This record gives sequence, C-alpha cells and structure tokens, in this order.
Amino acid sequence: MPNMTDYDETRASFSLEVPERFNAAADILDARADETPNKLALRIVSPDGSTADDFTYGDIRDRSDQMARVLADLGISKGDRIFLMLPRVVGWYDAILGAIKLGAIPMPASTQLRPKDIAYRINKSGATMAITNPAGAVAVSAILDECPSLTTTISVGGPVQGWIDGDAARSAAPAERVADDVTSSSDPMLIYFTSGTTGNPKMVLHTQASYGIGHQITARFWQDLGPDDVFWGVSDTGWAKAAWSKLFGQWALGAAVMAWNAEGKPDFDQMLRMIVDYEVTVFCAPPTIYRNLVTRDLSVYDFSRLRHCLAAGEALNPETFEKWKAATGTEIHDGYGQTETVNLIANFPCMPKKPGALGKPTPGFEVAVVDSEGTSLGPGSEGQIAVRCKPERPVGLFVEYWQDPEATAAAHLGDWYLTGDRARVDEDGYFWFVSRADDVIISAGYRIGPFEVESVIMEHPAVQEVACIGVPDVERGEVVKAFVVLRSGFAPSDALASEIKEYVKAVTAPYKYPRHVEFIDDLPKTVSGKIRRVDLRAR
Repeated sequence: MPNMTDYDETRASFSLEVPERFNAAADILDARADETPNKLALRIVSPDGSTADDFTYGDIRDRSDQMARVLADLGISKGDRIFLMLPRVVGWYDAILGAIKLGAIPMPASTQLRPKDIAYRINKSGATMAITNPAGAVAVSAILDECPSLTTTISVGGPVQGWIDGDAARSAAPAERVADDVTSSSDPMLIYFTSGTTGNPKMVLHTQASYGIGHQITARFWQDLGPDDVFWGVSDTGWAKAAWSKLFGQWALGAAVMAWNAEGKPDFDQMLRMIVDYEVTVFCAPPTIYRNLVTRDLSVYDFSRLRHCLAAGEALNPETFEKWKAATGTEIHDGYGQTETVNLIANFPCMPKKPGALGKPTPGFEVAVVDSEGTSLGPGSEGQIAVRCKPERPVGLFVEYWQDPEATAAAHLGDWYLTGDRARVDEDGYFWFVSRADDVIISAGYRIGPFEVESVIMEHPAVQEVACIGVPDVERGEVVKAFVVLRSGFAPSDALASEIKEYVKAVTAPYKYPRHVEFIDDLPKTVSGKIRRVDLRAR
C-alpha cells in the first residue's frame, strides 16, 4: 500500500503530532523493538560486499542501551556535545543512539576529516568527548593539546593506547535503559557541520522533533517505505543524508536499513551486485553515483526486487533518468532538501514524473520561489527556494545555526527561511533547480544556471561528468567554462572540446555554450558528493 495515493488531498490534510516529551531513540527505535524485537532493523555489509551482519530491532535497542550506560558512567549528560567520527559500522549506531537516549548531542563527522578540521569542530562546539576508530584516533590525538574542552576519548573497532576501549566497555555494560523521559521534543538532538562552499562550516542544530519526527515525512512520502522494505541509502555517516537514510524515519515505518562499510572509491559493479544479492527494495544515491552505474552493463542484473529509486544531493540529468529506467524498470524520484531540513520537494510515486524536475513540495511544508524582497513569484520566474517558517515553524526545519546569530538571521527573510538555492516553478507546480544562489553565471546580461549547461553536455557520448562555472571575460563579463571528465575510451583533444561546444550550441540557446572546455581526471566534491565549484573557480 503506497503512503500517498493523492498528492493534493494528502497535502491538504496532513499534519504531524509533536508531543511535549519525546526522545527519538527511545520513542521510535525502542518502541519498534518492544513491538517486533526479532525483525531486521540494520544490515551492515562488509567492505568487499561478500558478507553482511544483521541486527534486529531488539539488538539495536540493547546495544544502544549498553552504550548509553557507558557514556553516562563517563560523565556524559544532557546537552553535552560528542564528536563522532566513525564509518558505516554498527558502532556508529551504538554511539549515536546511546548519546541521544541521554539527551547528549552527537556531532557526526566524515572519516575523511583531517586534524585541522577536527580541531575546528571540537573547539567550535565545546565537545567534551570524541568517539572514533583507531584510524581516526591518530588524527584526533594530533590535536588533543589544542582542544581544552575534550576530556574523554573512546575508540570503537579496535583498542588504542591511552583511549577507552568502547567495544569492551559496551559489551560489559547492562542492556537496560539508563533513564526514562529524558528529553522534550524541543531539546537539541544533533548538530551537523555544513560542508559549505565558502567560509568555515556552520553548526546546524536539530531537535528531537525536527529530525526524529520530521524525517517521517522523508521516509513516508518520498522514500515510500513500509515494513517489508530493505532500504539502502549510500550516504556517508558524516553528513546529514545519513539522518535522512540511516536513522529514525525508516525505523518509524518498520523498514530495515542497509549500510555498506565501503573503503576508498566506490566499486560500482559491486554496488549493483549488492542491490541484487541483498534484495534491496528501495535505493537512494546522489546523481553522480547513478551517472556511473548507467555506464555498466545493467542487463546482467536481476532487479526484480527493486521497486523504488531516489536521487538527491544535486539535480538529476534527464539522460541518466532515462537510461536507468530502461535498464531497471524503475524511475528515479528526485528529491530536494538540505542539512537544515528534511525532504522539502520531491517527485512522489503517486504523481507523473518530469525528468529533470525536483518535483513538488512535501506535505507539511509551504515552499515557494521568492524574490529578493521575499515576495512569492509566479510560474516561470526565477528566484530563491524558500520555506515559510512563520507564524509557525514547520516540523523538520532546523532551529538555528548554533552560536551564529548573524548567519541564522541572514538565512531568514520576513516569513521565509531562504535555502540559498535558485529555482523556478512551472505551470503545473513542479520546481526546477537552476543553481546555488552564488553559482549563477551572468554573461552579457544573460543569467545562466550551470545545471542547464551541464545537463546538455552530459548527453554527449564522451562525457562521464561535468561541472560548469563562470570565468571572467573582458567582452561579456563572464563566460561559461566546463570542466569535463571523459568516459573510458575517449581522450582529451582540441577537436573533442570543439565538438562539445558545438553540441551545446545545437541543443540549447547558443549564449549558454561553454566558451572554454577543460578536461580533468576527477571533479572536486564535498564529503556529501556535491561538486565544489569553489575549487574549480580557484584553478
């Protein structure tokens, strides 16, 4: 049974109940464990994809209760910040859920962070504890003297000299609840550091309700999950997409979550085998993953169990959409949101798809395209995507950029929260992504969204990936420059660059074509898989 059969009717009638007292780990995970303790909740796949460890709801409840006891005995209490840097292992779940049960505030971080990045996060937040693995302990140990607030360090996944052995401590702890009724729904639950394109990362503060309850919107409507589903979202644990795809929304609906403890660059052929071998029913990945998957021979895989696919992180190219659908029989449902939000806009299973469109606003949110004065714009006009936050702030929207009132104020205009992304809405109410607000290219008076050009270039048979930026030009102010990653079997040449330029001229408005094409081996990306155009501009 789908979670939404009539889009307009659901939007008109939908609301979320937010109780005064609420703890996401206790009231979602533990409640499921009490009801169905032996049902699959989590599947952790080995790095080579050959084996998997399965954990039931009862297992995860007990393990997180044990870790909560360990943390409490070490002095962690409500409101304490914990720096958490672990890969996709069960120990990450033990730690994040155990901390949330105490009302402490975990701050998930990518395992790719370097000592300087770690020191910034610990000092900015005043974290008192760090939990990581032996590899991460090397980086954390390098900056211990620079972080006076950090008093306790725990290693998970192997012992480290001078650190508390988290695995041994958890195993020895009783599997029983430390305390009941610890938090209200408005209490802080998680802090994510944004991977912004400029400046230092900001601390995005979410409450027990905004992510614990709010992500039920994500899982129910966009991900279309139910108790029979095995959901695989390929996100790293260090960014907010993990909360979208690895935590409470899925479990609130009784689904099982799969995580692949991959190391290094992804093996795309292995990913395809895992979808089949582990009977994944719902799959979510950024467009850059799909762009690589569709270059494989998809005809050799049996995708009969796969029923629903999703993409997020950046807009999806129509060509990739069509190739995946032809090979698997499933459409990719694009979705949009941020670290600051749950799912805001999506292509839902119950409504017609427009390849390349972000979709329509999710139930529970009023989303619009607004101008610089905060006025909602009509169809066809380009502006900034905004979420109405007054008179009532919707469930699923962050509280603030913690300890940064100026950044919080700058992200709000009148009754709106401003996302920083530009889009337009068509006559049918579908949103179409244009660019980040600071990525728009102005060339001879024309406004050019990088994605418009990238979508066309992606259709060229030689192109694997592409990113476009504006570069200075004496005559036109700015012109488009394309950084192109070629598919296997194609070699960079002036002739190929000219061919790509002419192709764009022929397919879209000529003023959009890239006057410069540079071939590179890889595009720079954030830890969440988004293209870092700021790095391309610096070249």
